Amino acid sequence: MADLRRAVREWAQSLGDTTGNLYLVALSGGGDSAALAWAASQELPKIGIRVGAVVVDHQLQSESSAVASRAADQASGWGLSPVMVKAVDVGTQGGPEDAARSARYRAFTEALGETGASGILLAHTQDDQAETVLLGLARGSGPGSLKGMAPRDGVFHRPLLGLPRATLRGALEDAGQSWWEDPHNSDPRFARVRVREALMPALERELGPGVSGALARTAEMFRQDSEALDDLARSVVAASVQEDTPGQWSIPLDALESLSDAVLSRVLKSFAQKAGATALSHVHVGEMMRLVRDWSGQAEVSISGALVSRAGASLHARIAPQAPGKDEGHGIR
Repeated sequence: MADLRRAVREWAQSLGDTTGNLYLVALSGGGDSAALAWAASQELPKIGIRVGAVVVDHQLQSESSAVASRAADQASGWGLSPVMVKAVDVGTQGGPEDAARSARYRAFTEALGETGASGILLAHTQDDQAETVLLGLARGSGPGSLKGMAPRDGVFHRPLLGLPRATLRGALEDAGQSWWEDPHNSDPRFARVRVREALMPALERELGPGVSGALARTAEMFRQDSEALDDLARSVVAASVQEDTPGQWSIPLDALESLSDAVLSRVLKSFAQKAGATALSHVHVGEMMRLVRDWSGQAEVSISGALVSRAGASLHARIAPQAPGKDEGHGIR
């Protein structure tokens, strides 16, 4: 209980003067979010921060409405206000996990707009961070996944990233509070569940205890390095990219050729994104880097919404024309 409450208090102190501001806990009724909501109710009002909750009903289980209602009642019982319940329609794009996440974050954004809250508190833990790193490694996702989740990402805050999940559950038990166990959290159809239930225990068994904490520390160190490289790339983009005509940008090759691959890849991603590229893959970035590093007259590279080419002493990016009923895809034109 002391560790949990201290984590929430230290997060609040890191914000500076937020007296009178409202923050909403993203509450599912599960153990992690219930622990965060309870600790927030104990600590934040004492320092002048108002705390409410937003409960998202994904409508994926027959009892989801009742679970959401119980979570809302529990939050109100702890003194959180306002407490909102938002039912969402989960689509199918990107798979069930990504679709649910997208629907959830849309609901969070609506809640911020409706309440004027300064931010959303998410109950991700050290274990969640470790699972994110392992999934990123397995998928070859690169820096975006290996640096894990940020303690703060715009209006989204994660005060509990330094605490293991067991600490949160233990705190609730000590406080005499109950929570709901989501059956999806033990459903092996989901990759994160398989990591949690099978891979992490195997690593702890074979390598010894503390794997979760070590992975979370690795993510933090990687985040620091990655953010430094991101800053370098942003400075190159700001100084060198120019819009030639509406929908078309260029960057001089001499601004790129001396860059390390780590910085160049980031610059090229940002360059393509200016022209509308989305979901850039390792293959996409490799094709653009070859335009700089291994030029042999390649044709224009098509990258999910953008077209990138080399001409004269510059790279050029333009918004790809959309053929009716066709998906632009990616590859070499």
